[in-house]
Amino acid sequence: MGNENTRVGEIWYFALPVPYNTSSQPIEITDVAIKRVPSGIEVLEYGAYHLEDAGGLPLLADHGGPHTPDFGKLKNYALKPVKVEAGKESDIFYLAKLKITAPPKEAARWCRFDYRQAGQAYSQTMDCEVELKVAK
Repeated sequence: MGNENTRVGEIWYFALPVPYNTSSQPIEITDVAIKRVPSGIEVLEYGAYHLEDAGGLPLLADHGGPHTPDFGKLKNYALKPVKVEAGKESDIFYLAKLKITAPPKEAARWCRFDYRQAGQAYSQTMDCEVELKVAK
């Protein structure tokens, strides 16, 4: 996933993988993060939004773009743990709001999900990647 025509100062939204609970017990996601954020990219915030409210999953979208939801007007579910039922895909997806501060030299990579299940805390890292290159 990526874009080769970004500019310094632009803000981009990157959707993390949609959580899918393959276990036989519900989970509650408590935190998410991109683990490797290169210099030139700043994570401004993480949010969690309902797929229906956002009109689907915006894998990568530019702030203010014609097909980009106005996330500031949507309910942000990240303010409390997001529950995912056993054997189900979540209706809530997580989104990183990224700002280009300088030409990034590499991609942002690895998405971490922290969650609770049956009173126990866990952390799982999944492969995800977004490459934002500054246009020359």
